[in-house]
Parts: sequence; structure tokens; C-alpha cells
Amino acid sequence: MSAAAPDAPVRPVLRVVRGDASPEELAALTAVVVAASSGGAEPARPPVRGRWNDPAALIRRAWPHGEGGWRSAR
Repeated sequence: MSAAAPDAPVRPVLRVVRGDASPEELAALTAVVVAASSGGAEPARPPVRGRWNDPAALIRRAWPHGEGGWRSAR
């Protein structure tokens, strides 16, 4: 990443098209735009559920049938 030359013109990132915004309003707008575009924060992951409180564990599974089925029922 190279730095811009000191005499190069700086292009504005935001531009007020209509109205007369106060410096406080521009600061608030800039803070919102920067926060929305940063994307640095990772989204929160849902908590990991253990098998002990999994509702699917309450459903009875079918036992394997056929020859040797009792060996594979673990």
C-alpha cells in the first residue's frame, strides 16, 4: 500500500448533496458509515449444544434387524 503524494488532490469519501449539515451531524454520519463498512467484527456463533439436552436424543431409534443386527446395535 503506497501513500499518496503530498500534492495530490484528496477525493472526498462522503459528499453532502442537499441541505446544510452541522459538523456534529457529519461526524455522526461518518461514524455510522465507517462502522457499517468495517466488517471486522465476526458474527456471534450460536452456542454449542451437547447431546444431553438434544431433543432428538429423546426419539427412539430403530434397532438394526437381520442377521448380526444385535452386534451392530451400539
